[in-house]
Amino acid sequence: MNSSVSALPLSTLNPANEALTLRLPSALQLKQQLPLSNALNQQVIAHRQAVRAILDGHDPRLLVIVGPCSIHDPKSALEYAAKLAQLSSEVRDDMLLVMRAYVEKPRTTVGWKGLAYDPHLNGSDDMAAGLTLSRELMLEIIRLGLPIATELLQPMAAGYFDDLLSWVAIGARTTESQIHREMASGLGMPVGFKNGTDGGVAIAVDAMRSAAHPHRHFGVDSQGHPAIIQTPGNPDTHLVLRGGHQGPNYDRESVSRINAELNRLKIPSRIMVDCSHANSGKDPLRQPGVFNDVLEQRLQGDRSLIGMMLESHLFEGCQPLSESLRYGVSVTDACLGFEATGQLLLEAAHRLRKQASA
Repeated sequence: MNSSVSALPLSTLNPANEALTLRLPSALQLKQQLPLSNALNQQVIAHRQAVRAILDGHDPRLLVIVGPCSIHDPKSALEYAAKLAQLSSEVRDDMLLVMRAYVEKPRTTVGWKGLAYDPHLNGSDDMAAGLTLSRELMLEIIRLGLPIATELLQPMAAGYFDDLLSWVAIGARTTESQIHREMASGLGMPVGFKNGTDGGVAIAVDAMRSAAHPHRHFGVDSQGHPAIIQTPGNPDTHLVLRGGHQGPNYDRESVSRINAELNRLKIPSRIMVDCSHANSGKDPLRQPGVFNDVLEQRLQGDRSLIGMMLESHLFEGCQPLSESLRYGVSVTDACLGFEATGQLLLEAAHRLRKQASA
């Protein structure tokens, strides 16, 4: 992979607040430089349709969004993707595995914002190189046959790789944002809205209802010009439970209560459980317990539970950014190692297969 697209020369200096503006290549320019082939485009379309079929109940498989909390090293990410592609072939009859390719990282205060922002991991914030590297990496993952997912945090960045994605998350901190709801209403793939950090689902439910409707909003077109964007509305949204300040919300009582609210509002009951974050107390070794609890609810007949999300990397744990990083270990949230991930998913596929043949 290379990073030949670079920022254009300094275009604006605002003496009032000393803000600097560097012009980026347009989304169209980057897509032309790193195009999606016709064959891969058809693959992405097929993967999106497969996710929709699961959401609509036409495909009985379990949807699993799995991969690093965030990608900081393309080499280890591609090694992970190769392992996941092999695992996917082993469980494909029972699960649809979608790899997390998260290149933006929301921050509560400050910190590393992700590969698209700071690909050199040194605070230089070479976003032109970051966008290029992110698109290159996503294309490589798709070439392995995997569908990919990401969290869209900055709407202006979304256009640089929206054609590559099969599933999108809107995070707990941005689900309430009108801008993100408008963006989701125009996306061509399924979108999962996470519940708020307080653990309540009302904000996410409102987001789903908003995103289902057409919108006209301010935006940027593919050539980088300010534009009025008209969206058709996105019918393929669903709820992602990630727990909250009061603790987990994946238990049977919580899921039953949430389903009742969705039914009252005449919103399709399709729920994904994020096995990390507050649902696991941010302890990666507790993710399998959450996963198996939700799987048992599904095996006992709760078909509203359409999928799970796992934070997983080559090796478990996390590490702070430094000059000597351990290979294949997250630099953001702690992850489950791939060996444990593979064992968890193979066992789950066996249980699903056993029930289907009973």
